[in-house]
Amino acid sequence: MAEKRSELATLGGGCFWCLEAVFEQIEGVERVVSGYSGGDVKNPSYGEVCTGRTGHAEVIQITFDPERISYGEVLEIFFAFHDPTTLDHQGPDVGTQYRSVIFHHSAEQKRVAEETVKRLEAAKLWSDPAVTQIVPYTEFYPAEGYHQGYYRNNPVQPYSPRPPRAEPAARAGPAAPRRGSIATPKPCSRSRRPRGFRPAVIASGGVSL
Repeated sequence: MAEKRSELATLGGGCFWCLEAVFEQIEGVERVVSGYSGGDVKNPSYGEVCTGRTGHAEVIQITFDPERISYGEVLEIFFAFHDPTTLDHQGPDVGTQYRSVIFHHSAEQKRVAEETVKRLEAAKLWSDPAVTQIVPYTEFYPAEGYHQGYYRNNPVQPYSPRPPRAEPAARAGPAAPRRGSIATPKPCSRSRRPRGFRPAVIASGGVSL
């Protein structure tokens, strides 16, 4: 029997809580971990990343089954749930740590990412050009435990997008950070989704935009 082959996708599009909540509900996605990539400090803390001085972006690292969902489909969902046209800015979240970025793990992923951006721009889905960075993957540092599965563990918090008919079951987990602490929750922005843009993998069943 052939060994099952999984792939990784490392993506940043604003607050990682938001993207994590979406991708955890997608068929073919095996695991989603929130963390930090793209900086020059080893094992950064959330507080350090929030200063904007480490160079890291808040990202999610997705493990997926390419026989059930393609990398291109992963990217279509990624672009549907954040605004790729705002430089270092997603809604109320401002800073380089919130940049739109794709960390490609191979030459093939780079090709697919570049072609996806060109295709969506050609379709004039956004009024402004995409500023998404497409750069080589180097390191990924998982975020602190309370960031993992944040929406699942804190379902009453109004910080993550809740796609209709795809609400995750509430599960007990770590308490949300207190307001005023270095990890104070911040509202997630809903992307300026182009009207009529419905990734095929979503339109065929699963998460509804």
